[in-house]
Amino acid sequence: MIHSILIIGQSNMAGRGNLLEAEPLDTMSGRLKVLRNGRWQEMYRPVNPDRPFSGTNLVESFAKAYASEHEGVDVGVIPCADGGTNLDQWEEGSLLFDNAVNCAKLALRTSHLVAILWHQGEGDCGNDLYPLYLKKITAIMSALRKELNAQNVPLIVGGLGDFLKDRIESPQLVNYTYINEALEKFAQITPYTAFASAKGLTANPDNLHFNSKSLQEFGLRYYEAFKTVEDKNRVLDNQNKMEDSIRSSMELL
Repeated sequence: MIHSILIIGQSNMAGRGNLLEAEPLDTMSGRLKVLRNGRWQEMYRPVNPDRPFSGTNLVESFAKAYASEHEGVDVGVIPCADGGTNLDQWEEGSLLFDNAVNCAKLALRTSHLVAILWHQGEGDCGNDLYPLYLKKITAIMSALRKELNAQNVPLIVGGLGDFLKDRIESPQLVNYTYINEALEKFAQITPYTAFASAKGLTANPDNLHFNSKSLQEFGLRYYEAFKTVEDKNRVLDNQNKMEDSIRSSMELL
């Protein structure tokens, strides 16, 4: 069975790392895969080709780290991120939401969903948008989990880069700190959810997108955050099994 990862959000999840600057893609002898037309193919770049200029993606290092610690399984990526999008375009019933649900459900015919990775927020840095971020993302992710029956699947949300304040072409991006606060709060109050910090990561010359080196590091940070949720799941599963065993023993008395 393939262990699958759904990636959603805007351009920094789609990936804009320069392909020429990236290290060669290691598919671990074909164990890393990507969904194309409903079928699993050996991973190749760009993993999430939402635009002609799509590049390297943080899920590459995340998937490799996962595969390294989960022997005997292949790891498949379900790419559904779309650059330049805001939360209103991801709300329940929208084209992007339905596409992610449909692609994930198709992938679930031949895989087991183990993680959902989200990176988005640049599109909601406007003064009238960022105050609503926590409320909106909570509704979107709740609906997504319900549609995919994925209430206990780890959801990892990533912070926005500090370099956004230096993008003079987009002055509203100085509000990125409020988005990060909302993302961290969301991870704190939402079960089976964790936050991956982008602190110290660097950008392409556009001061908008993470460069290839930082995307590789960011994917590993996502994986470390994922493991905290995975470990909690394992503890809860063991507790539930113990309680079931005790209950069964009591019934036999």
